[in-house]
This record gives sequence, C-alpha cells and structure tokens, in this order.
Amino acid sequence: MAEKIMLIDGNSIINRAFYGVPLLTNAEGRYTNAVYGFFNILFKLLDEDQPDYLAVAFDMHAPTFRHKTFDGYKGTRKGMPEELREQMPLLKEVLTAMHIPIYEQEGYEADDILGSLSKKAEDAGLIPVVVSGDRDLLQIAGETLKVRIPKTKGGRTETEDYYAKDVMEKYGVTPLEFIDVKALMGDASDNIPGVPSIGEKTAVKIIQQYHDIENAIAHAAEIKPKKASENLTEFQEQARLSKYLATIIRDMPLELDLSKMTTADIFTPEAYELIKRLEFKSMFSRFEQKTTQTEAVETAFAHITTATEAKNFFENLEQKETAYILLVDDGAWKGMSVCQNAGEGVFLEITEELPPQTLADFAKDFFTTKDMVKIGHDVKRDIHTVAPFGVEEIHASFDTALAAYLLNPTGNSYEYDDLARDFLEEVYPSAEEVLGKGRSKQPLESLPEGERVAFAARQAEVAFRSKQIMAEKIKENEQEELFYEVEMPLLYVLADMERWGMKVDRQALLAYQKQLGESIETITKEIYELSGEEFNLNSPKQLGVILFEKMGLKGGKKTKTGYSTAADVLEKLKNDAPIVEKILYYRQLAKLKSTYADGLLAVMDEKTDKIYSTFNQTITATGRISSTEPNLQNIPVRLELGRELRRVFVPSSEEFCFLDADYSQIELRVLAHIARDETLIDAFRHQQDIHRLTASQVFHVPFDEVTPLQRSNAKAVNFGIVYGIGSFSLSQDLGITRKEAEQYIAAYFTKYPKIKEYQERMIKEATEQGYVSTIFHRRRAMPELQSGNFVQRSFGERVAMNMPIQGSAADIIKIAMVKVHRALKEGGFRSRLILQVHDELLIETALEEKEAVAKILKENMEQAVALSVPLDVDVHEGQNWLDAK
Repeated sequence: MAEKIMLIDGNSIINRAFYGVPLLTNAEGRYTNAVYGFFNILFKLLDEDQPDYLAVAFDMHAPTFRHKTFDGYKGTRKGMPEELREQMPLLKEVLTAMHIPIYEQEGYEADDILGSLSKKAEDAGLIPVVVSGDRDLLQIAGETLKVRIPKTKGGRTETEDYYAKDVMEKYGVTPLEFIDVKALMGDASDNIPGVPSIGEKTAVKIIQQYHDIENAIAHAAEIKPKKASENLTEFQEQARLSKYLATIIRDMPLELDLSKMTTADIFTPEAYELIKRLEFKSMFSRFEQKTTQTEAVETAFAHITTATEAKNFFENLEQKETAYILLVDDGAWKGMSVCQNAGEGVFLEITEELPPQTLADFAKDFFTTKDMVKIGHDVKRDIHTVAPFGVEEIHASFDTALAAYLLNPTGNSYEYDDLARDFLEEVYPSAEEVLGKGRSKQPLESLPEGERVAFAARQAEVAFRSKQIMAEKIKENEQEELFYEVEMPLLYVLADMERWGMKVDRQALLAYQKQLGESIETITKEIYELSGEEFNLNSPKQLGVILFEKMGLKGGKKTKTGYSTAADVLEKLKNDAPIVEKILYYRQLAKLKSTYADGLLAVMDEKTDKIYSTFNQTITATGRISSTEPNLQNIPVRLELGRELRRVFVPSSEEFCFLDADYSQIELRVLAHIARDETLIDAFRHQQDIHRLTASQVFHVPFDEVTPLQRSNAKAVNFGIVYGIGSFSLSQDLGITRKEAEQYIAAYFTKYPKIKEYQERMIKEATEQGYVSTIFHRRRAMPELQSGNFVQRSFGERVAMNMPIQGSAADIIKIAMVKVHRALKEGGFRSRLILQVHDELLIETALEEKEAVAKILKENMEQAVALSVPLDVDVHEGQNWLDAK
C-alpha cells in the first residue's frame, strides 16, 4: 500500500483552535489555548490517518503575489489578536522540537505551499492528506488526495472529509470548477471582488452549465437572470482577476524531502519538556517518558523493604537538612522516600516485611524531633497519614507544596513534577503518567521495581533541591514572614481543625431534611399551578418552553439545546411573573437539600456524628482558605432556611459551647488603610456607621436623616467598590438605571478621592510589575492586563483593584488563627478552634473556659496586625452555630 503524507495549514488550524478553546495560560502566564487546540487536532488526525510523513505550512507576514496584483486582497481582514500572535512562535518552537518540518515562503501563502507539496507527493506515488479550515483548498481534492476540514468547538473537534467526488456531491461542481464558482461569487473574507449580483447559487448554476469563466463570459448573453448576464459582461476583467486570486499555485519550486518529514520519531524528549512546561497534561502520555536525569544518578536511588533495613537506616540517618515524601495512593500509605544529598534518595517501601506500623515506629523520632531541619511536601496530609500509626506530630521546617503555592498562587497543581519544571527546569513524569488515572490506574506496587524506586525516591530528591531555590525566591519577594510565620504554622492549625471535626445533631439534621423536602413539594405544586401543567423542574429545556413559549415571557434566548434558564436570566425576569421567583426559590431549596442536608448525612462519621471537612491552603489566588467535603463556607445564609442549617452544628458534648467571632467590615477597613483615605480612616477610628456615612456623603443628606433604603444602597456601593464594580452591575444589584448607578459611583469617588487614586495606582503598578501584592507581600501574577482582549483585560483590572484588599483580609484572618491556636495550646485549654469561614472563627470552648477564651479570641483577632484603623471583632456564644452568630 502507498505511503501517506499529511500536510497541514498551520495558520488556519491554529486560528480555529484559538477561537474553539477558551483562553488558557500556564504557570509562566503565557497564553496557550491555541497551541493546545492545535495539537489536540493534530494528534486526533494522526490517530485517524496514521500518516508516514508530516509537514506544516505557514503564511509569512509579507505581501504575496496576490497582494501585488490587487491592492485590496485580504484588505478587510482584522489583525490577529495579540493573545494568538504571541502563541505563533510557541507553536513553531514545539513543531521544531518534534522534528516536524515547517514550510513558509515569502510571496506565497500556506495554501500555495500545500497545493505544491501535495502535487509533488502525488507525482511521487504518495497519498496526500491536506488539513485546513479553509474551503479554498477543496479545489485540489482528487481521487486519492483528501482534504480534511476540522471544526473545533468547546475543545472538541469534528472533521469533514472531501475527495473530488465529495466536492461534486456537495457543491455540484468539480474541484477545479470550484475555483470558477468562487471567482464569480467573490469571497468577503479574502476580499476577492467577484461579479456583483452573482451569489453562490447563481455562480454554481453558471459553472455547472459552462464549466469555466471564459466559456461563461463567451455565453454571457444567454445567462439568466438578466442582471447576472449584464454584470458578467461588464465585470469580466474583475471575474478573471478574481479567478487569478482564488487559484492555488501547485508548481512552487519546493523540495519534498521525505527523510525530514517522517512521523517515526516526532515524540521527542525536547518536545516533551516543552509540552510539560505548557502544562498540557492530557498529552504527556503520547511522549516517551524520558527524564533529564542520568543513569548514574538513577543508580544512587536505594530501596528498603525490610524492618531490619529500615531500623538501620533511621539509626544511621545524619542529623542534617532532610527532605522526605510520604507516598500515598488512593488514601493508602505505600512508603516514604528520603533525601539528604542532591542526586541521592532512598525509598522505604511498605511490604509484608515492613508493614506501615513498623515503618511508623522506626520513623517516629525522625518525624517528631525539632532538632532536624525537615522538608516535607503537603505536610498537613502527612500528619493525617501517620496519625493512625501513633505518630501524633510532624515537625517540618519547610513545605514545598506551600512554598510553590505562595510563589505561584494561580498554578493548577503543585506536585513534584511541577516543582521540577518550575524551579529546577527539569522534566519528570507526573504521578498520573506513571500510574494512569480512572479505571486504567494501577497501584504503585505493580510497577517494575526500578521504575517504582526511581519514581518514589526522585520525589524527595526534587523536593530537596527545589527547597533552596524556593527559599531564595521567597526571600527575594519579601515573603519570609508570610511563609515561615503564617503559612507554615497555619498548616498545623488546619490539621488540628480537620482532625477534631465538627459535630452534627443527627436528629436535627433529619428534621431539617424533612422540612426541606416538604417545602420543595409545596413550592413545586405552586409552580405547576402557575404554569398550568406538570413538567420536570430540573430540566432547563422543559422549563424554557414553559416560560418563553407557553407563558410568553420576554428575554428568552434560544440556543441549539433550548432556552437559557440560568440564574442571571431568571433574576431579570423575577418581577415580570410570580412563577420565576418561585423557581429561583425552588432551586435554592433543592441545593440546600442535595448539597447540605443529604450531603452532610452522607459524610457524617457513624461513630462520632462528626463531619471532618478539609481546609485547603493552596487553592485560591487571593490566599483565602477554602473548605471541601463538605464546603461549609458556601452555605447560602441570606436565605432563612440556609441560616437554619447552622442550627444542626453543635458542640461535641454538654461540657462545651460555641464561641463565634467575626471581623466587622474587614475589607473596608483594609481598603481605608491601603488607600490612605482620611474620611474612611476617621470614620472607623470614631466607630461611625460606615454605610450610613457613605449614604450621607453620596446622597447629600444629613447623617441622621439617612433612610434604611439609602443605607442599603450605600452598603452595596461600599462593597461593590471593593470588587471594582461597574455601573452596569451596580444598576442590576440595586434595580436602578445605569445612569443613576454612574451618578452613585461618581459621587462616591468625589467624597472618597483617595480610593479612586488607589484603584488607578494598583492597575498601573500591576501592569508595570506584572503582579499585585497584599500588605504582607502575598503576590498574584497579572497576565490578564497584557491581554488584547477587552473582557480579559477588564477582568484583570478588577482583580488588580480587589486582590490586595481581599488577599490582605485573608492574611489577617490567617495570622489571627495562628495566634489564637497558639494561645489555646500554650495555655493548656481544652477549647479548640474548629472552623473558619471567610472573616469568622468558631471555637468549641469548655464552659469553665468561656470567659478566658472569649478574651483570647477577641484580643488576638483585633491585635493580629496594626493598621491605620482599628480591627473590630464581635464575639457571641451559643449552644449551636446559629445561636452563636
């Protein structure tokens, strides 16, 4: 069978990929979506066609012979978006690393290169496959030459295939006649003029009858309609010019060097490194998993599998800086790796001869000693891993996962291969690459011994070498205090919170679940009565038909899958029809029941009736702590039934009660401090009602005459300004006109000019520096501000204004948590910090310690940091979480 060659239109495919895949950036802040989409398409095509040879053609940024012939050629095309332009060199860099030839020639387009190479390939007896998003290339389709046209949407690619017969079937003309059709009808995208008043249908009819332009011009008098006949005669030179512009050159003097085009060795180590750097994890498995580590280094990895060896290892371990990694697979402890010197490592594997309890016993002194500098990776997880084996604490000096997060808070992950890539400029296979994922995932012990030891030991070796580089970067960024005195101690606070858990009154939760079920049933009946029929309330398609077709509500936007019934769409309609407000309420109830009532019952410990939430320290870009399984920070407290959910959370015994403390308007206080606005600072120092003050300032009324509505609107303005709110969003929130919202914002900045100055300063600094930072030097990179996309850039501006405020508030609550936790431990109290939700801390306190703990809580929160305004904390007690609010 003849060999196959695939020829790709690089500009066309990356352009389609760019618009088909949402904007993505990697850890370096580089846009990658177009390159990612391009290779997704390429690899799919390679799988389907299995070509023996491959090449990619590109346009050059220079005039072609077509431009020189006709000044207006492609004159209507918009310039390439900056986000795409900066990805072009990146694409070519990866293609070069894959040894895929790149063809480009001044004076010609990629289409001409593809036309010429495919002709040479045919003449050489090869089967050509030409890939382009441009239908112009249908003119070269042949009996064996296939033109493939990919379409990418939402990251998924489908491809239309055309041989000569397919062109004939779809368009009613041969591939060569397709040129004449285009010449007659013109092409708006390329600004090919064509003949006025001749569209696609007429052009196809003419060419079907006369087969080419010259013959059609000769018979112009016979052509109908009359206008087409007249114009073809009048504009015949324009038609000839259009055919010249539309015709792809097939005889360029190009060399078809098959030795350089082979697909046999395109998955090179060099390309693998680039793909890793770009973070295209779904593509890793296609590349040979070669590492930059030499065989000599690999032999320095030792393997310990028996109790005798493990005992001997820990007894002879040098008392110096040491990195360790606990290998955990699907929740099971599989062993640990240790490194004390670069290029060396030991994997202590859990086996029948070295069970987990034995390994824990031997390693206990190593974990608990304070005399040894230990480098861990996700130490909080490690604490939970060894706790069941009697190791009650781990004293680590440095957590490489936390350090990686602090240095790059927008990263997707902080695993050992990410550390190697970002800090050592080395590429290693990820856990997913080594072990697989989903159903195809294999256990660590199933790997061959050499591969298993290298994978495990290398993780500690990478952590060991990365630590020094990370520590230097942290110092360079002035983040030492934030890392060593806040983030590192905080991991132990969060570990204790996770270990202690939070008790739930099972009977109260069951009653709450029942109440929600009854409320859902009632509201469902009311909705059915208003709609006049029963339907599936959880089906957006059915709901859309009811609202926008049967009930005739305005504002429905129909898509291929039906009308949108998203919350933002329904919110705009809730005043137009009672049914909409009830649907929104139904959704809130349904979420409360499924996520919280049913969800909490599913995760409650059967023995203790406690839930053990996970507090994530490396997730948010602002530094905020998040909670998962379950998420206790997202309970919809604005809803009465949502607030009632807090009633089911109770102290673990009658000897305890809850103390709840939260910061009053902490983000506004941080804003006053950072912006140095004297009006706000003075108001906070004199304990004025900030929202009433803003209402007085913005609406020009005396302080004592501010109405509740004015205060409420001013509150929305105050908090909206923190998030960089615009007039449109404020008008939506307050139900006022956009003009009124603009007036509110303008009046606000007139009274608080320093805040406007602060926002402009932050955007300027972020643009110049490439990042914004909090009071405590927590940073967030700002690649969005370099975007040519207005929406992306506007988002970046809002982040630049908000992150220093929200991030500083997050830092303050973390500092308070560390101080409160330390005070309770050092004071020997039985009371425990059990929950953090945004600006709120919840303590389960022994009744006899209540007054002392309340004092500790208030003092440590209010004195967490010194700002130009006082921090104000309210402390309440109760026998459940709701009563303590």
